[in-house]
This record gives sequence, C-alpha cells and structure tokens, in this order.
Amino acid sequence: MTTTQIAFSFSATDELVCGVDEAGRGPLAGPVFAAAVILDPMQPIDGLRDSKKLSDMKRRHLAGLIREKAKAWAVAQCSIAEIDELNILHATMLAMKRAVENLSVTPSVALVDGNRCPVLSVRSEAIVGGDDKVDAISAASILAKTARDEALMQLHDQYPQYAFDRHKGYPTALHLERLREHGVSPVHRTSYGPVRALLDQKEEKSC
Repeated sequence: MTTTQIAFSFSATDELVCGVDEAGRGPLAGPVFAAAVILDPMQPIDGLRDSKKLSDMKRRHLAGLIREKAKAWAVAQCSIAEIDELNILHATMLAMKRAVENLSVTPSVALVDGNRCPVLSVRSEAIVGGDDKVDAISAASILAKTARDEALMQLHDQYPQYAFDRHKGYPTALHLERLREHGVSPVHRTSYGPVRALLDQKEEKSC
C-alpha cells in the first residue's frame, strides 16, 4: 500500500490524522523543534510540501494558513540541555511526543516523518519521506521549520558574532569559522563533534 493510499484509508474511516515532523536535528546550536498538525479537509491548503523545498517567504505564508485553517496544531521543542543529556535522537522523539500531546484535539493516528515513531498514546506510523508525500506531515514540517528559524533569529540578536541569521546553526564553513574565532556559546550543543572538539582543545590549553 502506498503512502497516498494509507492517508486515504485513514480519512475514509473518519479518523483524525495527525502529521508529525521535526526541524533542527543537524545544527550545532539551538533547540530541536517538532510540530503536529491535524488538517481540516473542509479547508484545504494548496502548496503543502517538504519545508526544505520551499522558499522562506513561501514557508512563512503557508505557516500562517496552517495555523488559521488546521483543525489543530502544536509546536514543541527540546532544549539544548536536553539534547546534550539525552542525545539528539531521543530529544527529537521527546519534542514530537510533546507536540502531539499539546494538540487541542486528540488524533486517532499520528503519521510521523522518518523511519521511527516516538512513544505515543495514539496509534502511529513512520513514513520515510512523508514530509513530501502526506499533506499533514508537510504542514508539520513547515510549522517546525518556521518556528525554529524564528528561534534562531532571536539567538542571532543575542549572539550576533555567530551569524545565526545566515546559517541557522548548521555546521557551515561560516559557522565553524565563527566558532573557532569566538569560542563556544551557551546556546551551542556541547555533545556535537565540532563543538566538543573546540571545548577539548580549550581544556588542553588550560592544563
């Protein structure tokens, strides 16, 4: 059965389908975000797809429509401290769980982008590439991405020397250059290799 058929069979039985996705697993800084969305079939939204394939302007436009037209939506996050304590996989699963639990409407089933699901109180199914196959997951992808981008812009205001407004925390050449120049900030993930390496170098020099 294809993903499209799966989504159709759920709606055919009047189940409330919730799409779930995350944003921010790869960056070296900032929280990881997740979103959960139950779309309203009576208020369709055109143009939903994987947030990474949309321009920033288009994402923000669609995010507004999703918040306005969806039956229910929620955005949640796991902090930098939680990421470093739990590891990014478990932190991502926890953020997804929080998003689903924060919905104002309880879904019948959660369709989760990727190859694994968080532990939820509702039925769930993982769909690889679901953020570009299932509208509800696409919507969650857009909300998670826009929420995280907004958070990184706020971090840029606090730590402009790292240029978070340009790379959103991802390990680009510019970000790594600024890390070497300014050192590790309180919003960097110390469990990530490039950040940990800089901290280790600093410790060695101080010995």
